[in-house]
Amino acid sequence: MIFRQLFDSVSSTYTYLLASRVGGEALLIDPVFEKTDRYIRLLEELDLKLVKVVDTHVHADHVTAMGALRDRTNCVTVMGEQSPVDVVSMRVSDGEKVTIEGLNMIAMHTPGHTDDSYSFRMDDRVFTGDTLLIRGTGRTDFQNGDAGQQYDSLFNGLLRLPESTLVYPAHDYKGDMVSTIGEERANNPRLQVESREEYIDLMANLKLANPKMMDVAVPENIRMGLTIDRQREVATAISEDIIKSNADGMILVDLREDGERLKSGVIPGSIHAPYSRLDQHLPMLGAASGKRIVFYCAVGERSTMAVNIAQDSGLSTCAHIPGGFVAWTEAGGNIDRV
Repeated sequence: MIFRQLFDSVSSTYTYLLASRVGGEALLIDPVFEKTDRYIRLLEELDLKLVKVVDTHVHADHVTAMGALRDRTNCVTVMGEQSPVDVVSMRVSDGEKVTIEGLNMIAMHTPGHTDDSYSFRMDDRVFTGDTLLIRGTGRTDFQNGDAGQQYDSLFNGLLRLPESTLVYPAHDYKGDMVSTIGEERANNPRLQVESREEYIDLMANLKLANPKMMDVAVPENIRMGLTIDRQREVATAISEDIIKSNADGMILVDLREDGERLKSGVIPGSIHAPYSRLDQHLPMLGAASGKRIVFYCAVGERSTMAVNIAQDSGLSTCAHIPGGFVAWTEAGGNIDRV
């Protein structure tokens, strides 16, 4: 496995690059906007293809590079389903897998720092965002933070992982790079409490100043793309038209991943061509003469990029469903269960 821990000294943010060598697919966790060029350069140097970018939550201390990386690499953006961000390609829930070739991460909903906070665990490590820091925990006094929820996320979730599990947080302000669950249980001063109530009281008395970037970073990170409302205005008419015509003369292509299809269902008659493998399916789609190719995903982000990729490959008769599967269901479209 390729693993890099990258640091932004301005916001004290750690960004993590993970990859499995075979096909060069890569994933970034919690990237910082000002470091976008650095990430692109490193990916090129390591001969990697960025396929997914994950934010553990809406950050208040820096602007995410998620949108910039999406626009430059056509990667899939990933956040928890509770995220208020306008447009995210893939929303995961507790227990769902985030996969790239050769690597799997399990999403853990760990609210408390914010209500959309997630951690992501692998066999030997866990990326804890701002929920569990090295010798600390994330503050709980803004963005729908809740100290009681954070106590539950810690003591009923993260701290039940094996003691040898490596802990990689989103921030560190002292120069520490990695810890373990066992180390934090024994030495983290905020975890030496006897009860949920004691933890809530401890967090209520921190009296911390707001992050300097908060008023800029939070709204900027929420507006990461076209708004869902704008997409839905267009999507209703297109979806209803497809429903009425029963997709005659069209090939409906589902770009979502297996977990999304199992959770939400599929449009009847659609074929499955995951976005991350779209290049492998384009020759087959191009051979379907006389039929219009219509891509769809969850909310319209991946399908928008798929149209551009297909057109660049010479497929001119392609379109997508703005608003994606969400818009389809809201327009009354039929759904099949996988």
